[in-house]
Amino acid sequence: MNSIGATVVLPALILFCRIGACLMLMPGFSSPRIPVNVRLFLCLAVTLALTPFLGPPLEKIVTGIPLLGLARLIISELMIGGMIGLMGRVFFAALETLGMAIAMQIGLANGLGAPIDENEPLPSVATLLTFFATTLLFITDQHWEVLRGLVASYRALPVAAGFGAQFGLIQVADCFSKAFFLALRIASPFILFALIVNLAIGLLNKLTPQVQVYFVSAPFVVAGGLFLLYFTFRQIMDLFMAGFTAWLRHG
Repeated sequence: MNSIGATVVLPALILFCRIGACLMLMPGFSSPRIPVNVRLFLCLAVTLALTPFLGPPLEKIVTGIPLLGLARLIISELMIGGMIGLMGRVFFAALETLGMAIAMQIGLANGLGAPIDENEPLPSVATLLTFFATTLLFITDQHWEVLRGLVASYRALPVAAGFGAQFGLIQVADCFSKAFFLALRIASPFILFALIVNLAIGLLNKLTPQVQVYFVSAPFVVAGGLFLLYFTFRQIMDLFMAGFTAWLRHG
């Protein structure tokens, strides 16, 4: 590899591996609604913008590196970037999963809406939650926190250290725990609502077996669930974005 390749091309390539793998999975950036070529040029633009700041320390690592070592370095950076992007995706996946649970609790599981971050239609409540969460990601400038976290990852996970499988599994498991605990806190009012309503419907059905209580009460259950969603929607979004922002800043 000549001097130009060692000082310009290879550092940019190594940076692109981590940045591209992260943005490929990070919510908002990886939406299928964004064309693939736009996402590719975005990754290239971010890589070229960060190369003057992050590239010089990589020049010593890639200078004179054999082909096998370069391949290991590329795979390691892809794994690290994918791990960071996956942990961000887990938060939105947890919100989406509990959004589907909320739709089931209030009787709106059959109303499918247009997918936002997925290729398959989801219940309208889950689509609404993920759409607003994705919008708030950019409105509140948290996408800049994603880039800041990528830059900080080169201090926490240096390129020369490689990818630690045990460390990565621990981080992903902790992220799953935080994300689904946060989503459970968000969905807890609706779970409590479903328990109370179903208990009341069951008692009424026992008291008046000649009346189809379930079918009579279905519109009232949906109306009550929509009212509950209306009064708690802002708190749901505030709580989710606070948890996601805390992960972005402190990881």
